[in-house]
Amino acid sequence: MALQEVHISSLVVHVKPAYLASVKEQIAVMPNAEIYGDSEEGKIIVVLETENQGYVTDTIDKINNLEHVLTTFLVYHQIEHFDSQSEEDS
Repeated sequence: MALQEVHISSLVVHVKPAYLASVKEQIAVMPNAEIYGDSEEGKIIVVLETENQGYVTDTIDKINNLEHVLTTFLVYHQIEHFDSQSEEDS
């Protein structure tokens, strides 16, 4: 019986408003990242669903290092544990 984790995190990414569309395109192609909304002021809501916390911090760094990104904030992080054996049985 193997116990596995899923990390669900949400981020707010603040970008220069003129570059909102191009930054959204770059985030949209990142694995396990999904955009849930944005605003004219240049804020983007991103949700990550990953297998480990290291991926969360790596993705925050990648987004924060994109050109025209001002800041990236982690606003929510939850860890779900589940039994992979029971998932396979169902």
